[in-house]
Amino acid sequence: MDTSGNETEGQEAESYMHPSRLLLVMGVAVSVLHIWFNVVTVLPSLWQNSLHFAGFALVASLVYPLRKDPNMLWKSLDVMLGLLAAGSAIFLIAREDAIYARGVTMSPLEWVAGVILILCALEFTRRAAGWFIPFLIIVSLSYISWWGSLIGGVFKFSGLSLETILFRSIYGDDAIFGTIASISATYVFMFLLFGAFLLRSGAGEFVIDLARAVAGRMVGGPGLVAVFASGLMGTISGSAVANTASTGVITIPLMKRAGFPAKFAAGVEAAASTGGQLMPPIMGAGAFVMATYTQISYNTIILVSILPAILYFSTVAFFVRIEAKKSHVHALDDEEVSAIEVLKKGGIVVLLPIGILIGLLIYGFTPTYAAGISIIAVVVSSWFSANKMGPKAIVEAMAIGAKNMVMTAILLCSVGLIVNVIATAGVGNTFSLMITEWAGNSMVIAILLVALASLVLGMGLPVTAAYIVLGTLSAPALHALIADNMLIEALVNGQIPETAKALFMVAVPEKFAEIGSPMTAAAAQAIVDTIPIDMAGMVREAVISADAMTFALLAAHLIVFWLSQDSNVTPPVALAAFTGAAIAGTKPMETGFQSWKVAKGLYIVPLLFAYTPFIGGSWGDVFMVFFFAMFGLYSFSAGIQGFMEAPLNLPVRLLTLACAVALLYPFALLIHLGGLVVLGVVFFFSYRASRMTSSDDDSADVVTAVG
Repeated sequence: MDTSGNETEGQEAESYMHPSRLLLVMGVAVSVLHIWFNVVTVLPSLWQNSLHFAGFALVASLVYPLRKDPNMLWKSLDVMLGLLAAGSAIFLIAREDAIYARGVTMSPLEWVAGVILILCALEFTRRAAGWFIPFLIIVSLSYISWWGSLIGGVFKFSGLSLETILFRSIYGDDAIFGTIASISATYVFMFLLFGAFLLRSGAGEFVIDLARAVAGRMVGGPGLVAVFASGLMGTISGSAVANTASTGVITIPLMKRAGFPAKFAAGVEAAASTGGQLMPPIMGAGAFVMATYTQISYNTIILVSILPAILYFSTVAFFVRIEAKKSHVHALDDEEVSAIEVLKKGGIVVLLPIGILIGLLIYGFTPTYAAGISIIAVVVSSWFSANKMGPKAIVEAMAIGAKNMVMTAILLCSVGLIVNVIATAGVGNTFSLMITEWAGNSMVIAILLVALASLVLGMGLPVTAAYIVLGTLSAPALHALIADNMLIEALVNGQIPETAKALFMVAVPEKFAEIGSPMTAAAAQAIVDTIPIDMAGMVREAVISADAMTFALLAAHLIVFWLSQDSNVTPPVALAAFTGAAIAGTKPMETGFQSWKVAKGLYIVPLLFAYTPFIGGSWGDVFMVFFFAMFGLYSFSAGIQGFMEAPLNLPVRLLTLACAVALLYPFALLIHLGGLVVLGVVFFFSYRASRMTSSDDDSADVVTAVG
């Protein structure tokens, strides 16, 4: 019997089902779909978000198969599951009008489609990120349907019907196709796609070459190359882990060859890559997410984020320089690269598209439109370089962009199920009140609580999703605490508008006689503590200007956003650090502690947001905070390392840390100046000790040579 025909058909089917080919086709299709509804036309948000989920459910079925080495049968089952998820999403949105026409009653077929959609979202989330998020989703949905009514206290919640829960989970403003899905389908995807085009055009090589040209010959140059390159790459790639993997394969061996300890090299790369999410103009799409959540303009967010990002990267650079001195790191002879040559070779491919992107955003174009035009600019500018992008490269960039986005897209849509429960049950407000109560009006304790929560959430969520969930839960509490500090300052100075005094008469009648006169901070705190919770917001808005309240909100969200990055560098789950450890060949946990130490700016700079006019102050105040904080962070780094230009003994080390506290202390000029003078004296003696040691070494070398 002739079976050649069947064999040929089987081979053709096997070739068609090969993941790489399907991924290419699906990736391009998904990218084209997103470009179409982000740049060319405008779709209703539910349709846009359902198509977004449907496309990435299909891609997820290929990127995250149920079995590692699936045969033809398992591949077919994976694709069928993706089609089932996509079909359910589109079907349910198409049935929206019919459901409303029946009085928000779902038919049996719609019930089946809804259950399939939720189960598929759980399964693809499990495949992409493990059991943590599916577990949270199940706990959340069961809370508002069942066990919320069984508990007592502030979290008691009378259960909703299953039909109501299913309807709200699909069609709610914060649900699976809600606000977070909109952020994922627009800002996040378009900028990840822009990053994919930049990387495909050769931007990665340009960034590393430019970093080597600028910093390669400095003290600790190879480490500074990692800081510089990872910072630039991170803001493009949108992922600290991807950034560590892409630049780390070059920078980590470079640092090791120069003499840096291997685990320190990997820790620096992870810390610098994490900082890429904090660097304007893209901030790993974080700026756009924040703009959507706070309704504060994108331009304002990136403008106030520039100096904090510089402080963070300066902190990493300080650790690098100190370690270079400590470990006697040498410059590499082959690192002489001309910055002009690098710019001539590939600068146009990176600088022109990013310049166009920033210009379009400043002139008021939507971020998604600006990203779309900038993608075209990448292609056009590549024609003036050695790495010209033709049809094949464009197709590959679209496929890479879609593949890089798949986990984020699935997680952000699925996290909508949790956020919907938070909004439905009012958990966010309750959680914020609990943070305020636990903190006892202490901003430091509140920030520590948020940092702990972010670390736990970050074990199972990418940083963007962690920021969204944490911002929903804790940003209101931080906003209230920051605003209360402003209110206390106004009470202390007696600067209460006449129009606001009537509110104090109602809110705190027993204290009304004191309002408007200068008082102690303790007295002002007592008045603020006495204001009823339901009137606190009105009092703040009456006393504090609208601009100041806006910047208080922005400061709160920036604190949450910065802290949401810590899971990349903080054990026990330090994903970026573990990626660096794999490249460096070091132990993951030891590398994680190194990255945690080097990335201390993640925890110090948010304190400046909370306690100083760094966000929203006058330009003079902002630059003064920046100036002293720069020296404070250097002093902190030296104190932690026990080394400056030479080793520091314990008393001097403690003195150096005290200088750091003085320089970072909330705006107090005399304390700052005192700390700066003492730090200068310590540096002088450390530098002199270093020179003496160097002279002794040189003399020993001469004696050895003569002998």
